[in-house]
Amino acid sequence: MNFAAQLFYTSYLSERLERLFSPRPAIKDSEENDPFWEREELRLGPSQPGTSYKPVCNGTVGRRSTLIEPERLKDFGEEELLNGDVRFYETKVVAAPEIKLMDPPKTRRMSEFRTVPRPPAQYLRFEDISAAAFRIQSVIQKTPCTYSRLSKQYGMEIFLKKEHLHYTGSVKERGVLYLLTSLTQEQQRKGVIVATDCSFSMAVAHHAVELKIPVFAIMPSSCSSPRLRTYRDYGAMVISYGGTNHDSQNHARHLAKENGYLYLEEDENAAYLAGLGTVGMEIFEQVPKVEAVILPAAGQYGLLASTAAAIKHLNPQTIVIGIETEGFPLLLQSLKTDAPIKNMHGNPNKKLYGDFTERSLGENTFQLAKKLIDKVIPVSEEDSLVAMLRFQEVEHSTVDTVGAMGLAAILAGQLPELRGKKVVVLVSSANMEPDLLRQCVDRALVLDERVSKFSVQLGEWPGDMAKLLDVLSREDVRLLDVCHRRHSDKSDVFKAKVECVVETRDKTQSAQLRKTLNERYPSICWLDR
Repeated sequence: MNFAAQLFYTSYLSERLERLFSPRPAIKDSEENDPFWEREELRLGPSQPGTSYKPVCNGTVGRRSTLIEPERLKDFGEEELLNGDVRFYETKVVAAPEIKLMDPPKTRRMSEFRTVPRPPAQYLRFEDISAAAFRIQSVIQKTPCTYSRLSKQYGMEIFLKKEHLHYTGSVKERGVLYLLTSLTQEQQRKGVIVATDCSFSMAVAHHAVELKIPVFAIMPSSCSSPRLRTYRDYGAMVISYGGTNHDSQNHARHLAKENGYLYLEEDENAAYLAGLGTVGMEIFEQVPKVEAVILPAAGQYGLLASTAAAIKHLNPQTIVIGIETEGFPLLLQSLKTDAPIKNMHGNPNKKLYGDFTERSLGENTFQLAKKLIDKVIPVSEEDSLVAMLRFQEVEHSTVDTVGAMGLAAILAGQLPELRGKKVVVLVSSANMEPDLLRQCVDRALVLDERVSKFSVQLGEWPGDMAKLLDVLSREDVRLLDVCHRRHSDKSDVFKAKVECVVETRDKTQSAQLRKTLNERYPSICWLDR
């Protein structure tokens, strides 16, 4: 910027400052009256005493120019010319607008106000299940989900999620581990206590010791010695008390109250359910585009509800089916009455299914099942035993009746709508004592019509017994047991009663054997065990 421009800019700035801050000089007759000079908007501050500014107009000293804003002219009215040279200013005074009073508000009844209720908080969210999966992934192994050779026989793609391969033989390890890790440090320091012999107690005993948490197991006297030894091998302090589960549970609650232990039992705890639901995430990871998932529900409704929550979140179109026993259809009856049944009378086999009749169906678990489960099917005890036999023969796996319930529904033909679909069957547990397992296998062979027992009356002539054995040999059957009774029937003095137990390959060979023996021995009697 050159010197002339600086001088011009300084003069212009001085003029502005003088007009804003200096007092107004007296108005001479030759000067034009400026009605806007005394405006409040232009008084930016007091004038500096002893300071004089000279206005500059186009580089020469002249009078001060006025700052008339055109928009302010409207306040003085319109300008009209009268008689050629006379100016007349007309000011229009406009009255203030009339204030109109508003109508008083109408009185409304309280019933007319609609209150929008807040949506209820979700008891189990997918975020909780994913958090549990992240927490337990380093401890819980990812169980296989393999294709079953039974698929071709039943016309569907069957995948078995083998949760019975966990360390304690049960899927409940997932929920127990996340439950124990969710406890406070004070609770972990004091310890936990469990009662009754079940998969839940075994999982608590194992993982509590792994987490350095003291654990006490109160077991009734009816618990077998091998099972007590199992708890001790896990590292739990085992105490035998009472003759029934009720006695041991009451004693466990008393010890927990007196010593500050945390009494744990299988219920609808949120952390426990979130841990169980992680199996649903693994199913979708291992079996893409799964169309149906079959879950056991007998005594483990939390597993059914939590797994369904994960599956329905990942794919709402996936069919979720719950299976429970015919002797105690608690969930099925609760869905019919639209409320969880607290006291239901049933007569399930406690040796096969345990005392799950003592576990009630919680309100939160029921609401989850009601919302997420597509179908609930009861299966018979016989179908579960035959399914156990199929696992041993085809899958080379030993499971208990609860773990075989999903496959039992397919074997019984209760799911024809799943033909041609990709189906995952959850095998939940394999906790059964060897003596009971052997009895179940024997019973399953009879139910599958592969072991038959019959009695026939033979004469005392030499060779009659040899002829019967020859018939069995020609039919290519296996003789398991034979009993010869000579004095069993008083009416036939000269005849003997022979009882035989034979094993066939399948139902077809069994039917052929019955036909042959019925034709040769009219007095034959087939015995069902």
